[in-house]
Amino acid sequence: MVEEFLASAYVAHPYRRPGVGWESEISQVSATEATTFHEKYYVPANIVIAVVGDLKASETMPVLERYFAPIPAAPRPEPMTTVEPPQVAEKSVIIREATQPFYIEGYHRPDYLDPDDSAYDAISDIFSNGRTARLYRSLVRDHSIAAEAQGFSGFPGDKYPGLFAVYAVPLPGHTPDEMRAAIHKELDRLKNEDVTDAELERFKTRSRADLLRGLADNEGLAHELAEYQTRFGDWRELFNQLHKIDAVNKADIRRVANKIFTDSNRTSARIEFVPPQHKAPQAQPTAGGAQ
Repeated sequence: MVEEFLASAYVAHPYRRPGVGWESEISQVSATEATTFHEKYYVPANIVIAVVGDLKASETMPVLERYFAPIPAAPRPEPMTTVEPPQVAEKSVIIREATQPFYIEGYHRPDYLDPDDSAYDAISDIFSNGRTARLYRSLVRDHSIAAEAQGFSGFPGDKYPGLFAVYAVPLPGHTPDEMRAAIHKELDRLKNEDVTDAELERFKTRSRADLLRGLADNEGLAHELAEYQTRFGDWRELFNQLHKIDAVNKADIRRVANKIFTDSNRTSARIEFVPPQHKAPQAQPTAGGAQ
């Protein structure tokens, strides 16, 4: 279902393909093509290395040189140039089979470099981060129509413009249509009402704590420094995130919600349960008959 969902949501960008490609593509990749790909992208110009700990450069550099110096120099690969065109019509996918019903929908959003990226984080947190979030409280706890409900921003990735996606798993006796209506009710609240002071403050407190908690050990610090250097070209941007989180306000959340949660920007997919089709037993050949 997710493969069909992404293939419908995207018409041009590679995000429309499964992570490693379609089966017909995988089966035709040769060792030569794989080697060419590796030699193009795994080059020093495209590598960021972070070393953290009680170390001295005089001790660390020889180790790095031993492992990385043998890699031949090559130009940095050209950036992705395919741009997904704006979606102008709602799309839907329906799969009917004898399995658990499911509902998911997604809305196109900009990449992580967008000035409103922290506002998207705020929406994701307030809307669906844990059991205190709006989506879980409404669908799972209060109305008991879903076994699970969650939203997440930047699907299937956030390096390029991705999706703000929401899914719900209906409980027995409930349908994907009910999930859709309940999700839209909560999205409309984001568009038409300001979030509360408490919700906004919880988002900021959690985000600051998560960011700082990730710097508590050497592994986390190295990961974050390398991540931000790779993304922004400057590891110092890591510490600017705190200012961006603090700057988000209620008006930002409503503005962004009204910008992306529109009918024409929506792609949905669902699984509708249908009873299994039992095949009639085949007639057994009679003794002495033709085989």
